[in-house]
Amino acid sequence: MAQISLTFPDGNQRSYDAGVTAMEVAQSIAPSLAKKAISATLDGAHVDLAWPIEADGAIAINTMKDPEPALELIRHDFAHIMARAVQELWPEVQVTIGPVIANGWYYDFDRKEPFTPEDLEVIEKKMKEIINLRDEVRTEVWDRPRAIEHYKSNNEPYKVELIDAIPGDEPLRMYWHGDWQDLCRGPHLQNTGQLPADAFKLMSVAGAYWRGDSDRAMLQRIYGVAFLNRNDLKAHLHMLEEAAKRDHRKLGREMDLFHMQEEAPGQIFWHPNGWTVYTELQDFMRRKQRAGGYVEVNTPQVVDRKLWEASGHWEKYQENMFIVEVDEEHAREKAVNALKPMNCPCHVQIFNQGIKSYRDLPLRMAEFGSCARYEPSGALHGIMRVRGFTQDDGHIFCREDQIESETAVYIEFLSSIYKDLGFENFKVKFSDRPETRAGSDEVWDKAESALLSATRAAGIEPELNPGEGAFYGPKLEFVLTDAIGRDWQCGTHQVDFVLPERLDASYIGEDGNKHRPVMLHRATLGSFERFIGILIEEHAGKLPFWLAPRQVVVASIVSAADDYVHEVVDALRAAGIRAEADTRNEKINYKVREHSLAKVPVLLAIGMREVEERTLSVRRLGNKQSTTESFDNIVKTLAVEATPPDMIPS
Repeated sequence: MAQISLTFPDGNQRSYDAGVTAMEVAQSIAPSLAKKAISATLDGAHVDLAWPIEADGAIAINTMKDPEPALELIRHDFAHIMARAVQELWPEVQVTIGPVIANGWYYDFDRKEPFTPEDLEVIEKKMKEIINLRDEVRTEVWDRPRAIEHYKSNNEPYKVELIDAIPGDEPLRMYWHGDWQDLCRGPHLQNTGQLPADAFKLMSVAGAYWRGDSDRAMLQRIYGVAFLNRNDLKAHLHMLEEAAKRDHRKLGREMDLFHMQEEAPGQIFWHPNGWTVYTELQDFMRRKQRAGGYVEVNTPQVVDRKLWEASGHWEKYQENMFIVEVDEEHAREKAVNALKPMNCPCHVQIFNQGIKSYRDLPLRMAEFGSCARYEPSGALHGIMRVRGFTQDDGHIFCREDQIESETAVYIEFLSSIYKDLGFENFKVKFSDRPETRAGSDEVWDKAESALLSATRAAGIEPELNPGEGAFYGPKLEFVLTDAIGRDWQCGTHQVDFVLPERLDASYIGEDGNKHRPVMLHRATLGSFERFIGILIEEHAGKLPFWLAPRQVVVASIVSAADDYVHEVVDALRAAGIRAEADTRNEKINYKVREHSLAKVPVLLAIGMREVEERTLSVRRLGNKQSTTESFDNIVKTLAVEATPPDMIPS
């Protein structure tokens, strides 16, 4: 029999007969390893312990102590166990697909009656019974006629359709979990008892069209989550509870920040409170950019398709653009324009006005650019994912030899802004060329090499995010982690050799000849709308005092204190603090509850004692106890707290 050589993580090699399984390899190393084994990694691919190995390769045996393969396996097995439980409870239900997703899985079912929350509890109970049976999991490879006949005879038309969609050279793997069988690529665990019965939960039911086609059957999709142990599950469920409390849509209503309505899908109606947050954040960014050497510009909202064709957006990005057709006077055809989905081509037009010298570079150009992009209605999410938004957009026109220094300067600039806004740490991802792109491979090689080298020179080793670059160049993505551990991709920094070439941008070099500038695209917050949503959820609505839309409410306890209330409000406003009076004929406890729900940071209560002593009862959001302070002292204290972080003397 032919021999193969397998290399282990420690560098050792062993010879085996071709066709050996990963389980047999584990047994040859140590029986104790075979008992703990759950799968193997062969030449980087995740494989089942029962699959034969026919060629030389690098192999690692996985156990439950290897989180990545272990989580993939248990979540995949839970999907199958859930489907088995459903069909044992309701034999008439037809099964479709059940993939692993972030934190868990889903499985789509064709059932006439809708699943209820009570049904999910019944399914969970049945799943635990199946886990306790410790049924063997086994696999076979079938030919197509046999597989199709099997599913036709068992009234599983969806599985027949799936087989028809699988390429002819791909094996059809059949998996059994006890007596229940499913078509699956695998791998899977060795028996149902390997699943952690106390570390999963069924979460919800939603509708889903078969194959994502609205002309096909509407199925029922059950979502579940699973982890390696009970503590991880509890931590995840706690995070979901926190996320629900922090939901920016809920807090946006309670704080009266904004609303959205069906007449303007994916667009925001900012209320006075929300617009205050927006403009304070924009003013902060304007000061930071001015200090960072940027010139601010403003460019048109609607631009002729000719510019989008020249830039490459018409070809690569048209499906995401809002097209505007206009009957121009005396024109034979309608003029075709588009709302700008991004600002970069317009910034090149400003750069192209007049002759630029190498001495003018780097030229840092910024715009609070209002953009419109078509997002599918199903992808819209509050103010986090919208169709109309404003970017803190910027473009740095520079020479090739300035890419490294400008990248380092930008990373420092971005870091200072995130720190001012309460985000001390962030991750950096490097996104290289996508399948759909403009420019030659040679240009992309140069751009990717330059950006990666510049990032490393700035002391950062980025995480690779393959294929996620913009169509015109590679990019860095700056990812924030919020208070409950969620990641948010906000800032970007991209190297672009393509657009300056397409739009004929040039500068006069030291040699007196024309040269192409490099264009560095950068956005720090990304869209203001999305970043404000992140801030709301990060702080659970309790925004930093300088950014809070309603900073202070001065509330009367008795009507005789009203004059003093207005005197205090006037003094606070004169000190630059957003203050308002509440002299309604309501009990003070009612006022405290109402303003606390609206996340007002400071409530100053005034009764007759405060009037006589020229003091104020100070209650801060989140503190149950109030303190008494003098009129002058509280005005000075709050004036300092209201100072934006970039304006605090160093």
